[in-house]
Amino acid sequence: MIVLGRIAAPFGVKGWLKIQPFGDDPKLWEVMPHWWLAPEPKTPDGQWVRYALRGCQPHSKGLIACLEGIDDRSTAEPFSGWYVAAPCESLPSTEENEYYWGDLIGMAVHDETGELLGEVENLLSTGAHDVLQVRDGDTERLIPFVAAYVLDVDTKTRSIRTAWQKDW
Repeated sequence: MIVLGRIAAPFGVKGWLKIQPFGDDPKLWEVMPHWWLAPEPKTPDGQWVRYALRGCQPHSKGLIACLEGIDDRSTAEPFSGWYVAAPCESLPSTEENEYYWGDLIGMAVHDETGELLGEVENLLSTGAHDVLQVRDGDTERLIPFVAAYVLDVDTKTRSIRTAWQKDW
């Protein structure tokens, strides 16, 4: 499953959900007939729950959506904080040097000398560019996901080579 976003909160009284999309093209979500929801982003594939999409539209910096079976605010409220995903095969393929956030999460991050900086725990969207949230034990590094710092992303070895130093 590719995690596409997170449910921020219920929206209105008719069961709509406010969605915080991960990435920069949430318009493709409108054409997916089904969404999959789970409370954790690392939920095993077979445990995501499939919902038919009844409606979806842009709202502010995110989306609002209505899913089959979530018909009022009280049934929508328990989904706050849950994640939205889709199977890889239901998403369009990416162009060269484009990645779904879900593909990057869990990748090992190394500096130019090969020293391990940690693992991608999450990504943040700052408006100007995305930022890799890299965790190494108790240390967190925020590395801008731009060509000046991200030199190579190898999806086969699940690793990212950066122009970032361990002591930064």
